[in-house]
Amino acid sequence: MTAPEPSSVRRPVDLTAFLICVVLSAIWGMQQTAIKAAGVDISPMLQVGVRSGASALLLLLANRFWLHESWAGKVKLRDAILVGLGFTGEFLFVAEGLRFTTASHMSVLLYTAPFFAAMGLSIKLPEERLNLVQWLGLLTAFLGIVVAFLVPALLEESGHEGMLWIVGDLLGLLSGVSWGCTTIFLRTTTMNNAPATLMLFAQLACGCVILTPLAFLTGQDVCNFTPVSMASMFFQIVIVSFASYLVWNFLLRKYLAARLGILVFMTPFFGVLFSVLLLGDSIGATFVVGCALMLAGLMMVQAKNLRHFPGRKRG
Repeated sequence: MTAPEPSSVRRPVDLTAFLICVVLSAIWGMQQTAIKAAGVDISPMLQVGVRSGASALLLLLANRFWLHESWAGKVKLRDAILVGLGFTGEFLFVAEGLRFTTASHMSVLLYTAPFFAAMGLSIKLPEERLNLVQWLGLLTAFLGIVVAFLVPALLEESGHEGMLWIVGDLLGLLSGVSWGCTTIFLRTTTMNNAPATLMLFAQLACGCVILTPLAFLTGQDVCNFTPVSMASMFFQIVIVSFASYLVWNFLLRKYLAARLGILVFMTPFFGVLFSVLLLGDSIGATFVVGCALMLAGLMMVQAKNLRHFPGRKRG
């Protein structure tokens, strides 16, 4: 039997990966606040389309003059397009779904992605399979998100007209499916061994090509240059779409994707934290309980892997 290529071997999540994912979750949580803060000046869909294009250009320059990763590998164009469509669908469904449902609903439904990724990968790749305790941990972590976000939303009086919120929730679920599919495509196609820069470029380029013209076609083309909008776009282009997504794709090449996907359950909690600090939103007891459940679930999933800390001698 031929030994697998080194680039195809993924390791369990260690302390380094865990801490990096904490930072990424904080950045992605701040992303929602940044989009909302600039939403009056620049339409959300246009923000995502423009930032994807600008970040793709920045990535090309960085790879040309700094990273020097070769894109001449055996990557099929079809697979690159599949990854790009998954990424694009995630943000398209989020942008459209928020027109009909609440941000609380959307936060929960978007982060069903690890479920779809874990289920798909466990079928396709034996090394990505979760054991019973890990599945229970995943369910516990997701229950924490439901308690923190969805329960309060259901208890409050909503401003939805008729049953349009069902449409928004369905779009939110589709955003989670799209994100999960992106991870599955990255791991089960020729994109699996692609350089991290190529992985990211395929997603950003597709997002720009589709979402930017779509924003103009749907009338979501408001664009005013203000200090808030420029600061938000700089953060989204340089920190979010370029730096954080590049690091995420490096992680996907090194660690088991299903485990990494579970860690991003922390993102909605950072999003609420920044909303409280920067936008004056309030939180209640359900949020505290939800945080406790989420942390308990993460510990159940990662307790086995996190014992392999960097530098620790193994017996």
